[in-house]
Amino acid sequence: MNDILAKLNTEQQNPNTVDIDVCSTSDILKKINDEDKTVALVVEKQLPAITALVDAAFASLQKGGRIIYAGAGTSGRLGILDASECPPTYGVSEELIQGIIAGGTEAIFKAKEGAEDSKELAKQDLIERNLGANDMVIGLAASGRTPYVIGALEYAKEIGATTGSVCCVKDAEISAYAEFPVEVVTGPEAVTGSTRMKAGTAQKLVLNMISTATMIKSGKVFHNYMVDVQPTNQKLEVRACHIIETLGKVDGAKAKELFIAADKNVKTAIVMALTNKSRLIVEETLNKTNGHITKSVELLKEE
Repeated sequence: MNDILAKLNTEQQNPNTVDIDVCSTSDILKKINDEDKTVALVVEKQLPAITALVDAAFASLQKGGRIIYAGAGTSGRLGILDASECPPTYGVSEELIQGIIAGGTEAIFKAKEGAEDSKELAKQDLIERNLGANDMVIGLAASGRTPYVIGALEYAKEIGATTGSVCCVKDAEISAYAEFPVEVVTGPEAVTGSTRMKAGTAQKLVLNMISTATMIKSGKVFHNYMVDVQPTNQKLEVRACHIIETLGKVDGAKAKELFIAADKNVKTAIVMALTNKSRLIVEETLNKTNGHITKSVELLKEE
């Protein structure tokens, strides 16, 4: 094995699972589960670094910028997954949070391992997305050394964009290219080198934190409800009316009435319920407060 690769935390042999190949199904699963239990605790140790990254990401959004994840293999797919789930969950544009992956769209479904070795490909992918100084690029690499990710961070820095990174090894190479690095050191995998396991889980947890926290700070959550959820099917319409009923403190019939009156906009309907103001006035107020329900209600009650 390459000397550099052999030294990575993620590539070490795990002493707890050396006999996993001769275990019963139950014991295989227990060993995997025992390893998985350690992941959240490792992420907890990185909360200060994740906080700094989230605040930087939110600052980029406040400037009119975007968050763009860059990764290869499992890391790249996780970034694309996180980005793709933000529009239906929080009602944001597909442009706001994006993911690029070494090898392009085809690599989401079929491994294109060689593509991760090109820094230039990452630069071209970001140029195609018109990366600007107000954007933030977050490099994702379990090994912390993927050339594609380094290339993305180098180009982002070159044009003045904010940079962050998430990896699963200590003193990672990509950390040196990021203003806001996060190193979630998950250690040896149950199956040596299979970083889709604990490392992948850790990255998923951190990505959940990044997107969820930035959306909360952007006014997409009221109490702990998704108030910008897009009611694109019957199930989501039922959920939307339930949210209006609960947060607007009205009965089911009134919640449905407000849902229709607000043109199926959950946030607007909630503020209408809480203030007894018209849709037009509520929409104007929400625009003034950048979509924050609490601030909007306070403003309308002062009038």
